[in-house]
Amino acid sequence: MKESAGGRIFNYFNYSLMVFFALLFIIPFFVILSTSLVGEQELIRRGSFILIPEKLDFTAYETLLSQGSTLYKAYGITIMRVIIGTALNLLFTAMLAFGVSRRTLPGRSVFITLIFITMLFSGGLVPTYLLMKFLHLTNTFWAMIIPSLISAWYFLIMKSFFQEIPESLEESATIDGASPFRVLVSIIVPLSMPMLVTIGLFYGVNHWNAWFDATIYITNSDLMPVQVLLRRIVLTMTNQDLDTSLLVNMEERATPQALRGAIIMITTLPIICVYPFLQKHFIKGVMVGSVKG
Repeated sequence: MKESAGGRIFNYFNYSLMVFFALLFIIPFFVILSTSLVGEQELIRRGSFILIPEKLDFTAYETLLSQGSTLYKAYGITIMRVIIGTALNLLFTAMLAFGVSRRTLPGRSVFITLIFITMLFSGGLVPTYLLMKFLHLTNTFWAMIIPSLISAWYFLIMKSFFQEIPESLEESATIDGASPFRVLVSIIVPLSMPMLVTIGLFYGVNHWNAWFDATIYITNSDLMPVQVLLRRIVLTMTNQDLDTSLLVNMEERATPQALRGAIIMITTLPIICVYPFLQKHFIKGVMVGSVKG
């Protein structure tokens, strides 16, 4: 079937628009990468904005990744937070959503209303901090996990998805002697895998990028995630501060701009590398959500 002239123009316009938006994402990433590879002498000679370095200088990466750097410890805390936090997020959100999605649950509408209210109103930072202190969670790893254990928005998405699964499947399993938890694990979760992977990706990215809760609830530097370290370097610290309090001594010194660019790259690349492996489930989950919604 021959494509019409209007169809070709429409496709060209769409392709051009997609290329334009792709460049909007790629160019800033490329600028940060090039900035992290610029040496001190070239920076002094050519100025602060260098798109293509004349010579690649890896001093910033060597400084950050050298033995004794606090970056390794912060990276370990962040990876633990992403793995443990995302797993617990999905577990508790799925259990709550599955229970509330059952129409036979007494007081079901009250639970949904109370959970929805938390999306509109917050208890406030000071009461939340006092609650965390009363529960002895401040200066602990769990201060970054428990307060954000269940997202009301992701709960509502899961609940809506679970409601679309035929109840006859659950009834058949119940007749065969399956408990509600067995129904959730053996029937609901396999049928909901694209949606769970999508929400799990959102949870994981939130944990990876989070820094505010660690700044508020944690003062122990051994428990600081990598994003707090990134914030300190990008916003508040000078090159001398980096040398004395964050990094080991080295003969070659990287510029503050290169150090900031390097740590941004180091903290961004893991998410970029993980996404291609989850892309298939992510796209399927988004499409299923659009149909089910």
